[in-house]
Amino acid sequence: MKELLCATLDGLDARVVHVEATFTKGLPAFTVVGLGSTAIQESKERVKAALLTNGFSFPPLKITVNLSPSDIQKNGSHFDLSIALVIALQNEAIDTGDLFIFGELGLDGTVKHTRTIFPLLLSLKNRGLVRKAMVPKAALEELSLIPGIAYIGVETLSEAIAVLKKEKEPDTVAPAPIPGEKVESGGVTYYYMADYPEDFADVKGQEVAKRAALIAAAGFHNLLLEGSPGCGKSMIAKRIRHILPPMRLEEILQVNQYALLGGEEPAFEPRRPFRSPHHSASKPSIFGGGTNQAKIGEVALAHLGELFFDEFPHFQKSVLEALREPLQDHRVLISRVNAKVAYETRFLFVAAQNPCPCGNLLSTLHPCRCSDLEIKRYKQRLSDPLLDRIDLYVQMQESAPDDQPSVDSASMHAQVIAAYLRQVERGQHRPNGKLEEREVEAYCQLDPEAEGVLLKAVHRFGLSHRSVANVKKVARTVADLEGADTIGKSHLLEALSYRRRG
Repeated sequence: MKELLCATLDGLDARVVHVEATFTKGLPAFTVVGLGSTAIQESKERVKAALLTNGFSFPPLKITVNLSPSDIQKNGSHFDLSIALVIALQNEAIDTGDLFIFGELGLDGTVKHTRTIFPLLLSLKNRGLVRKAMVPKAALEELSLIPGIAYIGVETLSEAIAVLKKEKEPDTVAPAPIPGEKVESGGVTYYYMADYPEDFADVKGQEVAKRAALIAAAGFHNLLLEGSPGCGKSMIAKRIRHILPPMRLEEILQVNQYALLGGEEPAFEPRRPFRSPHHSASKPSIFGGGTNQAKIGEVALAHLGELFFDEFPHFQKSVLEALREPLQDHRVLISRVNAKVAYETRFLFVAAQNPCPCGNLLSTLHPCRCSDLEIKRYKQRLSDPLLDRIDLYVQMQESAPDDQPSVDSASMHAQVIAAYLRQVERGQHRPNGKLEEREVEAYCQLDPEAEGVLLKAVHRFGLSHRSVANVKKVARTVADLEGADTIGKSHLLEALSYRRRG
């Protein structure tokens, strides 16, 4: 045996690492080289103890283990098993081929699961670099969700040695089923959860806001809700997450990869993420950062889900302006001296704000205590370029005593799923709200009457090029909800009604 394959995370992506060992004459020693982190340097003691307790005798030689390429920082205790095996089988004529080996070792030789194995294998699989892997048996059920990889599950170092020597048949496991409901379209299966712990049936009145929430969910359109305190802004925002479109298996895996990299426990459910940072949160915590190693933030953890900013104008000015890039380009690049990380940010952005600092500007019951200057300063915290990236703007009214529930989340979710499947059947690879410019021209076709209305709106309201594209995308989603193939006048007029004025 000459070398084994392992991997390390370099930002969000996995880099293949070749683990090799030599036995040379000299004073007995055990050294690991190749820019290994503290966890890898400590692995020498775990590996030594595991080998000794499993019948291996260290020869009176100098053992050097190299992690190649040597110019990349390696992190993680998952290197233990590959280091131990390359030492134990050094004199064996075994060809492991393209087998990747992951696992942390206990002092008694047990092979333990670590949270970095899943994102490593997922990244390797997405880049077509892995076909088979030896992993801890305890991780088989979780890792089997990643398709296209043949797994060998082992519980101890001795078992791993026996499997590689072909003295024992490896343990395998069938992929764990995805919980919830599923629907198929074009040969692809989409998964979703049909439970609604926060239901739109709890929201009384606010029909315009609920309609906007439906459109936002069906097309992943950015939504801004403005209204007096207690009118239901946060209630609606928190219920949108449960009616978002179904997910492909690849999306479920990517969401869990980001969750693991963010230090959270994965939940392999077809439930889109929901992130709601406090308005006092720092810029690095929202967008990612770090001194030595760039780490992901809230906008990455919200990828493929919902990002909710309550008290929108109270966020730091630097945060608000930095939000423009992920809303427009759907990606963020975090640059540090030691690392550069780029990650996708295709999330549904929902914001809520009061109409003025005291919140009573739109109230018919309570007088507004703010001066014109205070209101102006409050409004100016949100720049026009940022607001131009909001597709739907709703000014909510105060709740009335006779307001009643009108729709529940289950019926709204059914409409969202139907509209989303229409988008998929058109050949779209992303929802309407995240279409690129060339895709808008291809998929957002207007009939002649709607074209005339749009032309008049451009001249009357001075719509920017971005605003015109956003109106078309919203109108496309309205048409999908109505089951129409072409965007008509009524669809366009409804889309225009959600544009922010002034």
